[in-house]
Amino acid sequence: MKRNHWAILIDNSSYKQHFVNVLLNGKPPSELSVFKKLKGLLFSKLALERFMDEEERHGTKIIHPDRKQALRTMSSGEQKKALLRHILKSRPDYIILDNPFDNLDSESQETLKTQLEAIAHSVLLLQLASRKTDVLAFIEKSAFLKGDTLLFDAKEPASLSTESLAGFKQSIPSPLVIDDYHLETLIALKNVCVSYLEKPVLNNINWTIKKGSFWELRGKNGSGKTTILSMITGENPKAYGQDLYLFGYQKGNGESVWDIKKRIGYFTPSMTDTFTGYHSVEHMVISGFNDSIGLYLSPTAAQLRLAKQWLQLIHMWSLKDRLYHELSMGQKRLIMCVRAMIKHPTLLIFDEPTAGLDDASAALFVKLVNKFASESTSAIIFVSHRREPGLSPENIYQLNLGENGSTGACLRA
Repeated sequence: MKRNHWAILIDNSSYKQHFVNVLLNGKPPSELSVFKKLKGLLFSKLALERFMDEEERHGTKIIHPDRKQALRTMSSGEQKKALLRHILKSRPDYIILDNPFDNLDSESQETLKTQLEAIAHSVLLLQLASRKTDVLAFIEKSAFLKGDTLLFDAKEPASLSTESLAGFKQSIPSPLVIDDYHLETLIALKNVCVSYLEKPVLNNINWTIKKGSFWELRGKNGSGKTTILSMITGENPKAYGQDLYLFGYQKGNGESVWDIKKRIGYFTPSMTDTFTGYHSVEHMVISGFNDSIGLYLSPTAAQLRLAKQWLQLIHMWSLKDRLYHELSMGQKRLIMCVRAMIKHPTLLIFDEPTAGLDDASAALFVKLVNKFASESTSAIIFVSHRREPGLSPENIYQLNLGENGSTGACLRA
């Protein structure tokens, strides 16, 4: 029997979570009445995060009880395979696929597409897609989600405002405090090797990051990108005993995690996409000075003035008093991008920052990152499985999987 699978294209304006909740609660719009009274489950990054939190808090391995490895240390491809197996064991009538190809390399994407095409004969699928090119080839029915309204006849999803798409015309604001780091080299990994549970992950990695450089970090799922980032940010104990230098200190020779973190601006979507605190947009930007989520100290006049300049740059000054969690996903990402940059850190890391964004929002985000690179002395590491159009790194650090762990190669962009 042919099944009427659906693709719902979403953009910067879509109230995705509201739509998912309505569907799972058995109250779909009339056009999607086929889903009414059916049992549905959600395949999403958020679902994975919940299982990771449960495992870390209580040691309970729910979706991969047969594996010794912690869920969070698995590659994105392995995590999604485990989640899909777990969902199928519950025999749902339908599955909501929330941007299923985000965070996956091209090979893992093709593997997942094959799996989904196979189960499409027995399970109804509804795909939420931010990128039009991600829509599964066998899905014939589609609609656009504008706010909380489904549009069935529109040819294109609503996009960003004309003002936003015009880009960022003014220069980025200057920092309140000039960076006091004077060495040319920020980070140096020399013959770094890492294994987990006797499984080799990194094999003789040599990578030097200099002040003001712009790098894109590439590699397949499981190649060790997250491991390298966590060593750079000082959070991975595997860094001890390695020939690793962070901002002038050899790892383990007297530096503290806070000595490292004060020089780093970091953004990954999982930090804030589920954040529901009652902080204004203005306060979220200012919180970048203290690396907190939200503001807990009264801001100074200088901080308020600088926050205004940044919000004017990204055309969001009119939203300064809006609660952060009320913003669209694209707006949240721009705010967190600015938050990471407001103190002009010595090193700025963007870890899969465009995951879940629609094409227009991703393009705008890339423009802002390029602007940071051209108008500041901050070094930048940009990690993404997608080849984002318009991204302009100077160099690429490519991780290549091997039996003895990934090796690395420095390439010109």
